[in-house]
Amino acid sequence: MNIFRLAGDMTHLASVLVLLLKIHTIKSCAGISLKTQELYAVVFATRYLDIFTDFISLYNTIMKLIFMGSSFSIVWYIRQHKIVRRSYDKDQDTFRYVFIVLPCVFLALIINEKFTFKEVMWTFSLYLEAVAILPQLVLLQRTRNIDNLTGQYVFLLGAYRALYILNWIYRYFTEPHYVHWIPWIAGIVQTLLYGDFFYYYFHSWKNNKKLQLPA
Repeated sequence: MNIFRLAGDMTHLASVLVLLLKIHTIKSCAGISLKTQELYAVVFATRYLDIFTDFISLYNTIMKLIFMGSSFSIVWYIRQHKIVRRSYDKDQDTFRYVFIVLPCVFLALIINEKFTFKEVMWTFSLYLEAVAILPQLVLLQRTRNIDNLTGQYVFLLGAYRALYILNWIYRYFTEPHYVHWIPWIAGIVQTLLYGDFFYYYFHSWKNNKKLQLPA
């Protein structure tokens, strides 16, 4: 554990709390992509298959349970909550995620560190997380006007992975033989996908204007 890893985890946790605050307090999921939330639920379900078999630390187990539980609860809120689901814009959230899930499955089967079930699932979760934000970004471009909580959620989600890259750089220079190309490349791709959003987010913050993405 180092400061960059801890900061990344706390930023990721903050993004989840911001989204849950929006959904639970305002009773609205406007501007939130159900497709992205479902993809994240799959990411955590496939990544944390070892949660009941391999104990690393209490911190690690708690964080796994939080991210798994929150991702599935968010999906439930958007799909089933009688008030929240009314604000879901199904007509705009039309990204066909089969076109990113299937390539991720294919890549995980042919490019992995060890060809075992848990290792392939873990690798698949990395590839899928790298692109899971795409439906959300597409939805924001279509709706254009983005409320503060949604903007903060997406920003924190992108910042978490950027901080993880700093964590990997730190570990590369401080730990012998620390080389993991698969999560590194997936993490870089994931962060790059936020580049356009980051630009407009900081531009709106600097000029004290409402966040808008170009169509």
